[in-house]
Amino acid sequence: VINGAMQVAQRATSASAGNDTCVSLDRHRTFVSGGGAYTLSQETDTPSGQGFKNSMKVTVSTADSSIAAGDYYIIQHRIEGQNVAHFMLGTSSAVKVTLSFWVKSSLTGNFGGSFLNSDNNRSYPFQYNISTANTWEKITKTVQLDTTGTWLTTNGIGFKIYFDLGSGTTYQGTADAWAGTNYHTASSSVQLIGTNSATWYVTGLQLEVGSVATPFEHRSYGEELQLCRRYLQYFDAHSNYDRFAIGTATTTDDCNFLFKFNPYMRDVPTLVHGTLSEIVVLDNDNSAEAIGSLSIDTNTDGPQGCNVEASDITSDVMTAGDATQMSANNTANAFISFDSEL
Repeated sequence: VINGAMQVAQRATSASAGNDTCVSLDRHRTFVSGGGAYTLSQETDTPSGQGFKNSMKVTVSTADSSIAAGDYYIIQHRIEGQNVAHFMLGTSSAVKVTLSFWVKSSLTGNFGGSFLNSDNNRSYPFQYNISTANTWEKITKTVQLDTTGTWLTTNGIGFKIYFDLGSGTTYQGTADAWAGTNYHTASSSVQLIGTNSATWYVTGLQLEVGSVATPFEHRSYGEELQLCRRYLQYFDAHSNYDRFAIGTATTTDDCNFLFKFNPYMRDVPTLVHGTLSEIVVLDNDNSAEAIGSLSIDTNTDGPQGCNVEASDITSDVMTAGDATQMSANNTANAFISFDSEL
């Protein structure tokens, strides 16, 4: 598990989830289908004496007390197939693994989760008990992994961990048994989304081979950030006129900017940027010029790096070959990022 201690939040330290996919803390995402909504946030509330600095918090902002059969609210962690090849999933040699994490909630009872493959046609619903409200508790769950089904060992999705916040009957299955379908949770689990302002926290998420939950492997922030950057490289403005990259004009109104990735990314990334008016090109007389569009040059894209094309620039003084810079436009909210999430 990458970012199991919830240290890294490159995109934002809080985000809202409602009828969509949402990513806040790195490597953890949520999927929502239904009328409810909640926020995800990075917090400093952690279990005492365990060495954690951060946790992830879910706060229900719009309750869904009558979940339709096909609706769901889930937190998901996806593990790259190359990182779980030694699990030998789908073979007679599949190993046992132990999931461990710290959790607390304003609600008590048997909460649900699941393990799944990339095709969502093999799943293992489970439950864990929170016995005392608003109190950190350590949970461990040992599972004999699946000896059938298709499990990727490529740079695709090798293994998924779900934490269920409320799913309809379509996605509820028998606890502690592998099934050939897409279950998010065990039947009769607590549905956090049904209670307005309910909270759920998690940290110290760890998955390891064997039947014993060993102490959490704390990595430095630098190590964790570098692991996260395989899936997201995020360049944000630390000042109102921060520079993102240097480049070259290719015409009077187009420029190329080279980005080299460190480390190499999981796969060819997609470009995600902030409000375009918050990013400008500085032309050869150092004027801030508006950009019509930003895109990755598909002739140069790859996991090692790429050229970003800034097109339809308003400048009337550039000529091909001029040096240019990409800059924040008098705002610290500007950002450009490369996303290769699973």
